Amino acid sequence: MILAFDGASIDGSVYRDVLDLARRSPGWLDAAVAAWSAYGLVVFALLMVLGWWRARRAGAVAAVTSLAVPVAVVAAYGVDALLKLVVREDRPCRSLRVRTLEACPAPGDWSFPSNHAAIAVAAAVALLFVSRRLGAVAVVAAVAMAASRVWVGVHYPHDVATGMAVGGCVALGLMVLVRRRARTLVRLMTATPLRPLLPAS
Repeated sequence: MILAFDGASIDGSVYRDVLDLARRSPGWLDAAVAAWSAYGLVVFALLMVLGWWRARRAGAVAAVTSLAVPVAVVAAYGVDALLKLVVREDRPCRSLRVRTLEACPAPGDWSFPSNHAAIAVAAAVALLFVSRRLGAVAVVAAVAMAASRVWVGVHYPHDVATGMAVGGCVALGLMVLVRRRARTLVRLMTATPLRPLLPAS
Protein backbone atom coordinates (compact mmCIF):
# COMPACT_ATOMS: atom_id res chain seq x y z
CA MET A 1 0.00 0.00 0.00
CA ILE A 2 1.25 3.51 -0.84
CA LEU A 3 2.01 5.65 2.20
CA ALA A 4 -0.02 8.79 2.69
CA PHE A 5 1.54 11.73 0.89
CA ASP A 6 1.57 15.37 1.86
CA GLY A 7 -0.72 17.22 -0.50
CA ALA A 8 0.33 20.56 0.92
CA SER A 9 3.55 20.36 -1.07
CA ILE A 10 1.55 20.30 -4.31
CA ASP A 11 -0.83 23.24 -3.96
CA GLY A 12 -1.07 24.05 -0.27
CA SER A 13 -0.41 27.73 -0.96
CA VAL A 14 -3.30 27.91 -3.42
CA TYR A 15 -5.51 26.17 -0.87
CA ARG A 16 -4.60 28.79 1.75
CA ASP A 17 -5.30 31.58 -0.74
CA VAL A 18 -8.79 30.19 -1.38
CA LEU A 19 -9.49 29.93 2.36
CA ASP A 20 -8.30 33.50 2.82
CA LEU A 21 -10.67 34.64 0.08
CA ALA A 22 -13.51 32.72 1.74
CA ARG A 23 -12.80 34.41 5.07
CA ARG A 24 -12.94 37.85 3.43
CA SER A 25 -16.11 37.12 1.46
CA PRO A 26 -19.65 38.13 2.52
CA GLY A 27 -21.35 35.78 4.93
CA TRP A 28 -24.21 35.09 2.53
CA LEU A 29 -21.77 33.88 -0.12
CA ASP A 30 -20.01 31.54 2.29
CA ALA A 31 -23.37 30.19 3.46
CA ALA A 32 -24.50 29.59 -0.12
CA VAL A 33 -21.26 27.81 -1.07
CA ALA A 34 -21.35 25.70 2.09
CA ALA A 35 -24.96 24.70 1.42
CA TRP A 36 -24.15 23.78 -2.17
CA SER A 37 -21.11 21.79 -1.05
CA ALA A 38 -23.18 19.83 1.44
CA TYR A 39 -26.42 19.28 -0.48
CA GLY A 40 -25.74 20.05 -4.13
CA LEU A 41 -25.43 16.40 -5.16
CA VAL A 42 -29.21 16.19 -4.82
CA VAL A 43 -29.45 18.40 -7.92
CA PHE A 44 -27.57 15.81 -9.97
CA ALA A 45 -29.96 13.10 -8.80
CA LEU A 46 -32.90 15.25 -9.90
CA LEU A 47 -31.26 15.87 -13.28
CA MET A 48 -30.80 12.13 -13.73
CA VAL A 49 -34.49 11.49 -13.01
CA LEU A 50 -35.51 14.29 -15.36
CA GLY A 51 -33.19 12.93 -18.04
CA TRP A 52 -34.76 9.49 -17.77
CA TRP A 53 -38.30 10.90 -17.82
CA ARG A 54 -37.62 12.88 -20.99
CA ALA A 55 -35.68 10.04 -22.64
CA ARG A 56 -38.64 7.66 -22.32
CA ARG A 57 -40.48 9.79 -24.89
CA ALA A 58 -37.64 9.27 -27.37
CA GLY A 59 -37.75 5.48 -27.27
CA ALA A 60 -36.23 2.47 -25.57
CA VAL A 61 -32.65 3.14 -26.69
CA ALA A 62 -32.74 6.65 -25.24
CA ALA A 63 -34.30 5.33 -22.03
CA VAL A 64 -31.59 2.69 -21.61
CA THR A 65 -28.93 5.35 -22.16
CA SER A 66 -30.49 7.52 -19.47
CA LEU A 67 -30.64 4.58 -17.05
CA ALA A 68 -26.90 4.11 -17.52
CA VAL A 69 -26.22 7.55 -16.01
CA PRO A 70 -26.55 6.48 -12.34
CA VAL A 71 -24.55 3.34 -13.15
CA ALA A 72 -21.74 5.56 -14.46
CA VAL A 73 -21.92 7.66 -11.29
CA VAL A 74 -21.69 4.61 -9.03
CA ALA A 75 -18.78 3.25 -11.07
CA ALA A 76 -16.95 6.58 -10.84
CA TYR A 77 -17.52 6.70 -7.10
CA GLY A 78 -16.15 3.17 -6.75
CA VAL A 79 -12.94 3.98 -8.64
CA ASP A 80 -12.54 7.20 -6.68
CA ALA A 81 -13.06 5.47 -3.34
CA LEU A 82 -10.48 2.84 -4.25
CA LEU A 83 -7.93 5.54 -5.06
CA LYS A 84 -8.60 7.12 -1.68
CA LEU A 85 -7.71 3.88 0.08
CA VAL A 86 -4.52 3.50 -1.94
CA VAL A 87 -3.19 7.05 -1.68
CA ARG A 88 -4.41 7.90 1.86
CA GLU A 89 -3.90 11.65 1.74
CA ASP A 90 -4.86 13.55 4.91
CA ARG A 91 -7.41 16.31 4.60
CA PRO A 92 -5.80 19.75 4.22
CA CYS A 93 -7.87 21.08 7.09
CA ARG A 94 -6.23 18.45 9.28
CA SER A 95 -2.62 18.54 8.12
CA LEU A 96 -2.44 22.34 7.84
CA ARG A 97 -4.59 23.00 10.90
CA VAL A 98 -6.56 25.86 9.41
CA ARG A 99 -10.03 27.17 10.19
CA THR A 100 -12.55 26.16 7.55
CA LEU A 101 -16.20 26.80 6.72
CA GLU A 102 -17.09 23.11 6.91
CA ALA A 103 -16.14 20.89 9.82
CA CYS A 104 -13.00 18.92 9.04
CA PRO A 105 -13.75 15.23 8.35
CA ALA A 106 -12.51 12.67 10.84
CA PRO A 107 -9.06 11.09 10.56
CA GLY A 108 -9.11 8.27 8.02
CA ASP A 109 -11.61 10.09 5.80
CA TRP A 110 -9.03 10.61 3.08
CA SER A 111 -8.84 13.64 0.84
CA PHE A 112 -7.49 12.47 -2.54
CA PRO A 113 -9.36 12.38 -4.84
CA SER A 114 -12.63 14.21 -4.14
CA ASN A 115 -15.71 11.97 -4.16
CA HIS A 116 -18.02 14.94 -4.63
CA ALA A 117 -16.10 16.11 -7.71
CA ALA A 118 -15.99 12.61 -9.19
CA ILE A 119 -19.72 12.05 -8.70
CA ALA A 120 -20.69 15.47 -10.05
CA VAL A 121 -18.55 15.27 -13.17
CA ALA A 122 -19.51 11.66 -13.85
CA ALA A 123 -23.16 12.69 -13.75
CA ALA A 124 -22.50 15.68 -16.01
CA VAL A 125 -20.56 13.72 -18.63
CA ALA A 126 -23.08 10.89 -18.64
CA LEU A 127 -26.01 13.31 -18.92
CA LEU A 128 -24.46 14.82 -22.04
CA PHE A 129 -25.20 11.49 -23.74
CA VAL A 130 -28.86 11.87 -22.77
CA SER A 131 -29.50 15.57 -23.31
CA ARG A 132 -27.10 18.32 -24.26
CA ARG A 133 -29.20 20.85 -22.38
CA LEU A 134 -29.34 18.86 -19.15
CA GLY A 135 -25.70 17.92 -19.58
CA ALA A 136 -24.67 21.55 -19.97
CA VAL A 137 -26.53 22.47 -16.77
CA ALA A 138 -24.85 19.57 -14.99
CA VAL A 139 -21.39 20.60 -16.25
CA VAL A 140 -21.78 24.08 -14.74
CA ALA A 141 -23.11 22.56 -11.52
CA ALA A 142 -20.21 20.08 -11.41
CA VAL A 143 -17.60 22.82 -11.73
CA ALA A 144 -19.36 24.71 -8.95
CA MET A 145 -19.39 21.59 -6.79
CA ALA A 146 -15.68 20.96 -7.30
CA ALA A 147 -14.79 24.57 -6.50
CA SER A 148 -17.01 24.56 -3.42
CA ARG A 149 -15.10 21.67 -1.89
CA VAL A 150 -11.93 23.75 -1.84
CA TRP A 151 -13.80 26.88 -0.71
CA VAL A 152 -15.22 25.15 2.38
CA GLY A 153 -11.75 23.80 3.17
CA VAL A 154 -12.10 20.02 2.91
CA HIS A 155 -10.02 19.47 -0.25
CA TYR A 156 -6.88 20.68 -1.97
CA PRO A 157 -7.31 21.89 -5.56
CA HIS A 158 -5.50 18.80 -6.86
CA ASP A 159 -8.01 16.59 -5.02
CA VAL A 160 -10.96 18.04 -6.91
CA ALA A 161 -9.07 18.20 -10.22
CA THR A 162 -8.24 14.50 -9.97
CA GLY A 163 -11.76 13.66 -8.85
CA MET A 164 -13.12 15.47 -11.89
CA ALA A 165 -10.74 13.55 -14.16
CA VAL A 166 -11.69 10.21 -12.61
CA GLY A 167 -15.41 10.91 -12.84
CA GLY A 168 -15.18 12.18 -16.39
CA CYS A 169 -13.07 9.31 -17.70
CA VAL A 170 -15.12 6.56 -16.07
CA ALA A 171 -18.41 8.06 -17.22
CA LEU A 172 -17.17 8.67 -20.75
CA GLY A 173 -15.89 5.13 -21.16
CA LEU A 174 -19.02 3.54 -19.77
CA MET A 175 -21.45 5.72 -21.73
CA VAL A 176 -19.62 5.11 -25.03
CA LEU A 177 -19.91 1.38 -24.35
CA VAL A 178 -23.61 1.71 -23.51
CA ARG A 179 -24.29 3.69 -26.68
CA ARG A 180 -22.65 0.96 -28.78
CA ARG A 181 -24.61 -1.81 -27.04
CA ALA A 182 -27.86 0.06 -26.40
CA ARG A 183 -30.11 -2.16 -28.52
CA THR A 184 -28.69 -5.29 -26.93
CA LEU A 185 -29.29 -3.79 -23.49
CA VAL A 186 -32.88 -3.00 -24.44
CA ARG A 187 -33.48 -6.65 -25.34
CA LEU A 188 -31.92 -7.83 -22.11
CA MET A 189 -33.88 -5.39 -19.96
CA THR A 190 -37.23 -6.38 -21.44
CA ALA A 191 -36.79 -9.79 -19.82
CA THR A 192 -36.07 -8.36 -16.35
CA PRO A 193 -38.06 -6.62 -13.60
CA LEU A 194 -36.62 -3.36 -14.96
CA ARG A 195 -38.92 -3.56 -17.98
CA PRO A 196 -41.36 -0.91 -16.61
CA LEU A 197 -38.55 1.65 -16.77
CA LEU A 198 -38.61 1.42 -20.57
CA PRO A 199 -41.34 3.00 -22.72
CA ALA A 200 -44.20 0.81 -23.79
CA SER A 201 -43.58 -0.69 -27.22
